[in-house]
Amino acid sequence: MARNRSLIPSSPAEVWRLLSDGHRYGEWVTGTQQVLAVDPHWPDVGARLKVRVGAGPLTLDDTCVVRICEPRRRLQLEAKAGPFGAARIAMQLTPWGEHTLFTLDWHPLRGPGTRMHGLPVDYVVRVRNGMMLTKLARAAVREHTVSV
Repeated sequence: MARNRSLIPSSPAEVWRLLSDGHRYGEWVTGTQQVLAVDPHWPDVGARLKVRVGAGPLTLDDTCVVRICEPRRRLQLEAKAGPFGAARIAMQLTPWGEHTLFTLDWHPLRGPGTRMHGLPVDYVVRVRNGMMLTKLARAAVREHTVSV
């Protein structure tokens, strides 16, 4: 499993607003080229988000399904990437004074990722997820600045 934590200088409600708007995932999810479709009831359990991920001409359409949703507290997704299998993406928001301690856990569920799971893969995922948390924090701070 790859785990990242970040203290985001915005409230859990402000961070949750970003998570609950599926159309904005391309702003902060590293590798997302385009948000293709968002179920209107996102992020309720069972809702789907389709995105195109990749670099340059190498792309893959990925579908995320909400498995657990506790508004302003936690969101767990199952990301399904065709032949590459599926992964659990668990996000937890913990109030930390006026800020949010954001924890992101990634764990392969099915496919080749389960066999390649370990230090090299987890390291690459941690680096990617660290970039993602940096972008999420920047977007949340922009939101906070606009709302103040």
